[in-house]
Amino acid sequence: MLKQLIYKSVPKGYDPAILAAILVHARRDNSRNGVSGALVCRPEMYLQLIERPADQIDRLYERIKLDVRHANVRLLFSGAVAQRMFPGWAMLDDPTRSWSWWAALAAADADAVSGAASGALHWAFERIAAEVARPVDKRAA
Repeated sequence: MLKQLIYKSVPKGYDPAILAAILVHARRDNSRNGVSGALVCRPEMYLQLIERPADQIDRLYERIKLDVRHANVRLLFSGAVAQRMFPGWAMLDDPTRSWSWWAALAAADADAVSGAASGALHWAFERIAAEVARPVDKRAA
């Protein structure tokens, strides 16, 4: 059985070089550990969906909460799923695709993402997944 988590955090020292390093390590480790997902990156917030076998994902989330590159880590959704939303993606990053819905959330309320229903959060990630024609980091180590 698979489980998905969606969380948000505030990046400590957001910088393209730091983000690139995070993605390199995440893709390597995730590929090795059967994790897939997507990271929406903004200077003010990370929003991430991760999916992994249910018996292992909670430990991964605990490690994320302790990562010094994140502040204010907040779980927004946790639940079982029948299939992966991002199969083949060790970690997709979305630096620009989701600007349209992100701006609407930010304009409405700085903390609107936290208050969003899990359906709305899934809709945002489903939209990103639908835009991805061919993964370029396909479980690359």
